[in-house]
Amino acid sequence: MAQPAKVALVTASSAGLGAAIVHALAPHYRVVVNYFSRQEKAEAVIKAASETKPLYQLKEPRFHAIKADASSRPALESLVAETVSAMGRLDVVVSNNGWTRLTNFFDLDDQVREEDWDRCFNANVKSHLWLLYAAKPHLEKSEGGGAFVTVASLAGVRPSGSSLPYSVTKAAEIHLTKGLAMICGKAVRCNSISPGLMMTEWGERFPKEKVEATKAKSALKDTADPVDVAEQVRTLVMSKSITGQNIVIDCGIAI
Repeated sequence: MAQPAKVALVTASSAGLGAAIVHALAPHYRVVVNYFSRQEKAEAVIKAASETKPLYQLKEPRFHAIKADASSRPALESLVAETVSAMGRLDVVVSNNGWTRLTNFFDLDDQVREEDWDRCFNANVKSHLWLLYAAKPHLEKSEGGGAFVTVASLAGVRPSGSSLPYSVTKAAEIHLTKGLAMICGKAVRCNSISPGLMMTEWGERFPKEKVEATKAKSALKDTADPVDVAEQVRTLVMSKSITGQNIVIDCGIAI
C-alpha cells in the first residue's frame, strides 16, 4: 500500500515567519500548524496555504491545527503524538519557538533579570531539544532521512537584538542544532536559520529609528523578508546534502 504524503510540523506558525514557512512547505508536504492561543489565526493560515497547489497525490488530510505550548516539554510530546495520530507520519519539523523581552541591549541593569535568562533558555534552547527528542523516532523513519530546522537569530551570530539573554541563548540554540546534527547523522538532518530583523508582528514592536538604523547597517539597506527566509527553510528541509549548518539571512549585516 502506498505511503501517505510526507508531513511537516511547524511550531508557532499561526503568524509571522511561522505562517510564511507553512505557505512555503504546503506544495510539498502536508502541514501541521501549531498555535498557542489564537485558533482563528491558525485557521486563517491554513485557509491561505490551502490555495497553493499540492505537488503530491492528495488522499489524506492536507492540514491540521494543534494547540500547544511549544515551550513545555509535556506539551511538545503531546504535539508530536497528535501530529502522528492525525496525519499518520512525521518527516519534517521546523522548530520556530522562541521568547525575548524588548530591552535596551546596552543597559546592563536591564540584562540581569534572572527570570529573563530562565525563560529565554527554556524557550530558545531546551524547547528545541525536547521537540527533536520527541520527534526523532518518527523522523528517522522518513525515506531518505528526516529533517529538523530550528529558527535562531542574527542575535545568536553577533551580540545584538532585543536583549542579552536572547542573544546568548540564540547562540546556544545554534550550537545545540550543530550538536544534534552530529548525534543524529543521516537519520535526521539538523540545521538552523538566523534571520535578521523582519517586519512581522514582532518586528513592528521595534521603534522606527531602530528599524531604520538596522537597514542602514545592512549591505542591502533593508530588513529580511519573511517569505525569503521561509524559502530558505524549504531548501534546508528538502536538501539531502546539508546538515549542521546555520544560514544567516540578514540583508548583509554580518558580512
